[in-house]
Parts: sequence; structure tokens; C-alpha cells
Amino acid sequence: MKNPFNIAIIHVLWRHLRPWAIFAIVFVVLRVTGALSGVSYFTSSALMKTGILDAATAPPAVMKTFDYNFNIKDLQGQVIDFNRFKGKTIFLNVWATWCGPCRVEMPAIDELYKKVKDNDKIVFVMLSIDKSENFTKVVDFTREKGFAFPVYVPSGYLPKQLQVSMIPTTLVINSDGKIVSKETGTTNYDTPKFKEFLESL
Repeated sequence: MKNPFNIAIIHVLWRHLRPWAIFAIVFVVLRVTGALSGVSYFTSSALMKTGILDAATAPPAVMKTFDYNFNIKDLQGQVIDFNRFKGKTIFLNVWATWCGPCRVEMPAIDELYKKVKDNDKIVFVMLSIDKSENFTKVVDFTREKGFAFPVYVPSGYLPKQLQVSMIPTTLVINSDGKIVSKETGTTNYDTPKFKEFLESL
């Protein structure tokens, strides 16, 4: 026979925990599908502070090889062959000036960059996919925000791996050219765990 007292406790707990359970389920669905990148700037900013958006630090079971065969351009207009970054750990973030979720995560990325910028084994590539005619807008946005990390734009063709359907998308490529991390949507990278993960590659 079921204990009425235990049943009552279960009902009370469910009544109080149900909103959080629903929130957790919705969050997981949004994160897994990549739809979290469409959540509002203010909602994403609030979630960043909870720790729920912290970047994962476990490499995937199957690591794909990254295609280095393309060019990018820095904010001074210099074209750079991406192959020059081979042999280094690369933090590559695909973003755009019009992307609210991108803007949310950028200050934390900038803080992470400042902590590891003296490590010559790590390279940051903040790759704006704004239209080419908006190059000046990318330059102005970066200067206005005062970001320290290096910003680039595509210079011609981008490999399929970077023709992403959702932004922000961030890849971490290890020194062997393997993609060891991929995050879609607003993510907090400025954590001790992620810094340690980046430095360990």
C-alpha cells in the first residue's frame, strides 16, 4: 500500500520543481538544435551569468580534420593564408555585427583571449561573416567595443566546415588539425576549465 505522506511530498516537490524542469528541458532542446542562438540578447546575457552556458571541455568521440585551405583578411586589409596557423591550437569564432547572441559572448571571449594571448601556441580567429561591402562596419564595431582579440573577414572561398547555418559557431582546432570542440549559440568560454582545456591541446 502506498504511503499517503510520501505521495503528498512528491506532489509538493513536483509543484515547486516543475517550472525548473520545463525550463531545463526547453534549454537542452534549444542548445542541442542550435536554436539557442536565436534567443534574445537580454535572455542570453542573463543565462551567461548562471553558468549554464559554460563551454564544454570534452573532445568529441570522433574528431574531424579541419580544412586549412582558404584565405582570410585582417582589419588592415592584409590577406592571410590560413595554412600559416597549422601546428597551433586555434580558437575560431564565426560571428557577425548584426548577431545579438554573438555580441553577448564576445566580452567573455575577449577576457579569455587576454589570459592566453602570450601563449604562442594558441591563435584566436574572430571571423566576421558580414557582407564584404560592410567591411568598414566590422572595423568600426571592433574599435568601438575595444576588443583586444584579432578580427578577420573571409577573403574569397570558405570551406564547408565554416559555411555554418547558425552563428555564433566556435571551433577549436588542435595542433594536429583535428576539430576538438564545436559550440553553436551563445557560450561562455571565460572559465578556468575551458582555459585549461585550451592550453592542454
